[in-house]
Amino acid sequence: MAEVVMVNRVRFTSSLQKELMPQLDKLSEETRIPKSRLIDEAIEDLLKKYEKRRSLW
Repeated sequence: MAEVVMVNRVRFTSSLQKELMPQLDKLSEETRIPKSRLIDEAIEDLLKKYEKRRSLW
């Protein structure tokens, strides 16, 4: 089987709180947005949040 080449993505492994996964599954299903894209959005928001805090330090 050929290996999948990801051009604009990096694979990493992590874990979530048990309660979050069903909610993420449901949101992805309802919005038809892939979970990977929802996670991208969440991390982008988190980075923006902390960037604002860093500018105040």
